[in-house]
Amino acid sequence: MPTMLLVTHGTDGDVLPFVRLGHELRAGGHEVTLITHAHYGVHAEEAGLDFVPIDTPAEFERTLVDTPGLLDGLGWPEFYERNGLYGQMELEFAAMATRYRAGETVLVGRHTSALSVLFAAEALGAPSAWVAVAPIQLMAARGALHAYRHLLGDGIAGVRRRLGLEPVEDWDAWFDSATLQVGLWPEWFDRAGSRSPRRVRLTGFPLPDEAEDATLPAEAEEVLRGPVAPVLVTGGTGRMLHQRFYTAAVEGARRAGRPVLLVVRHRDLVPDPLPDGVTWYPRLPFRAVMPRVAAVVHHGGIGTLSRALRAGVPQIILAHGVDRPDNAERLRRRGLATWLHAPRWTPEEVSVLVTAATSKGPLSPDAVPEDLITAPDPPVAATGQGTAGAAAGLDPGHAATSLEPGVAERDESVSRPDPGLAGGQGREDGLRRAAWLISSLAVAPPSYPPDDDTGLPAGAGPGLPVVAANVAAPDASGVLAPVAAPAGTRPAGAGGGAAVEAARRQLDRLSAEQRRAVAERLRGRLSGREA
Repeated sequence: MPTMLLVTHGTDGDVLPFVRLGHELRAGGHEVTLITHAHYGVHAEEAGLDFVPIDTPAEFERTLVDTPGLLDGLGWPEFYERNGLYGQMELEFAAMATRYRAGETVLVGRHTSALSVLFAAEALGAPSAWVAVAPIQLMAARGALHAYRHLLGDGIAGVRRRLGLEPVEDWDAWFDSATLQVGLWPEWFDRAGSRSPRRVRLTGFPLPDEAEDATLPAEAEEVLRGPVAPVLVTGGTGRMLHQRFYTAAVEGARRAGRPVLLVVRHRDLVPDPLPDGVTWYPRLPFRAVMPRVAAVVHHGGIGTLSRALRAGVPQIILAHGVDRPDNAERLRRRGLATWLHAPRWTPEEVSVLVTAATSKGPLSPDAVPEDLITAPDPPVAATGQGTAGAAAGLDPGHAATSLEPGVAERDESVSRPDPGLAGGQGREDGLRRAAWLISSLAVAPPSYPPDDDTGLPAGAGPGLPVVAANVAAPDASGVLAPVAAPAGTRPAGAGGGAAVEAARRQLDRLSAEQRRAVAERLRGRLSGREA
């Protein structure tokens, strides 16, 4: 059974989509392990996923407390050292290496942050996918690469050395080396700002709370049933917020004459004492609450805005830092939200926007894009293209294009159907589509046939010979056999450490016929016949 190993970091908007993605992959017949913060262990368990924590609950909370300083873009080396993030990379790598099954494993990571996925893919020769939850991750790829290379380079080099990996020579190529890149937003959202690179497959917004308990606390139900519809105020589940966010948002909503449902996980961020007309909850089921409020004032997180779009509720966004201003501006351009820069966060300005938004009522159906949440249905693989072509982003009838890493635009000369006009428009959310794309990387997906006459499942060719070159060679009969490196040495290009040992242990899982097929491919690779 194919194994999917998922690595992600952050708060709800970054992690819960991976929980849902894991659930979809598991429903497709895959074994799935989620590798992330201990705080999300209960979510992984509820989704039926194996779980590996990369920290303790206390360490997770301590790291969150340390994040607001990063809004200024400074102090990254110290942040990594203080919070043990280099060691975390090694832990993630070890978790993947020990669960790796040669020819049956796909590595999936949060775009930009999951460097351990690239390490493991490099060492094991396994297919990999990077999944971005917001366009800014692609737009800022160049900046992130600069930080990794020049600010964090020494620490990353130390991690690679301890894992037995050679130093990175071509950082651009290495940082863009994931087999598949996925963006969890629809085409209309992409077109509203800087475009994603053509190679990135867009699937639609994630809806991480679809299966949550919709039971409301009695007091919240009473507020929602009151004579005046309340305003929902939330800054998400993290702490990376401007210090004036909650004060301006709450007071602005109150001045607009609305009761306020304040949802924030961390009690110390809540105004104390609570003003009149404000009730606070660490969490509420947004699926049940948002359709019943007059407006939502929020920080611009992708999960919150996509849920508000689904509910058709007006949005006022106080956006500051990371992806939030870009997200907010994309909605403004489509007439789906209003937003303010931090210098304009005053109760008076927020009150004006809340009053204007609530006076208009719910969003007009005409204003909502047809492909509100989803991207077009995944294409059916064309004859001769197979699942590998689908994963690489080659829609039937479309030519492949190649853009440099970090170029945030698409090649408009390549025909691409407008999802608002495409036939067969689907309604499931983007995570189901993402799971379909990632499943296509699996060596032996449940319903996919072998890709050639070797008897190897689809996708086995590209990865396994890379591992084989490190740990095995064809014997006299043409069958792949393990090789032992001389004492104190390592085969050229070997991943080393736990990765290669894991690969070596898995060679005996292949049948004799599969070993012969891989050996033939290995000979071609070593002789230069195979690219």
